[in-house]
Amino acid sequence: MTKALFLDRDGIINIDHGYVSKIELFDFIPGIFELCHLAQQKGYLLIVVTNQSGIGRGKYSEQEFHQLTQWMTDRFAEHQVIINDVKYCPHHPTSAKPPYLKDCQCRKPGPGMILDAAADHKIDLSQSIFLGDKPSDMESAMAANVPTRLFLCGNYPDDDAVDAFRIKTLADVAEYLHS
Repeated sequence: MTKALFLDRDGIINIDHGYVSKIELFDFIPGIFELCHLAQQKGYLLIVVTNQSGIGRGKYSEQEFHQLTQWMTDRFAEHQVIINDVKYCPHHPTSAKPPYLKDCQCRKPGPGMILDAAADHKIDLSQSIFLGDKPSDMESAMAANVPTRLFLCGNYPDDDAVDAFRIKTLADVAEYLHS
């Protein structure tokens, strides 16, 4: 069994401009490459888990998502960082077109993407970390029994309802990787 750093995409890896589906709209968050490089050196697999309801809403296709994902992982590789997997959910329970219109366990706050990645990569969730910027990210990690949940505050409202360590910058994550 190995450990993983689970990363939300929009708001953690890239600036969340809303339904980011094109290279020209994909702006990396400062410090993400350094953070992921450190995590990799500490023995963490890097797993992206991302809701992508823009697919279900018809804003972009799965093919466009996969092309952007390949471009993104290639940029990480240029920084000597391997993204081990990208799990995504194209569904939405109320605002998608068939066949994407459904209430599923893969869409955060459900734990499906995390549990699938754990099974696929033999991940010990008790030794893993989840880094996200929305309460639904933290709820997903809690539902999957990921004990270390790092909530990057400031992008979305936070009423302190979710149990997580609140951080202000990606640089704050380094202390959790060193422990």
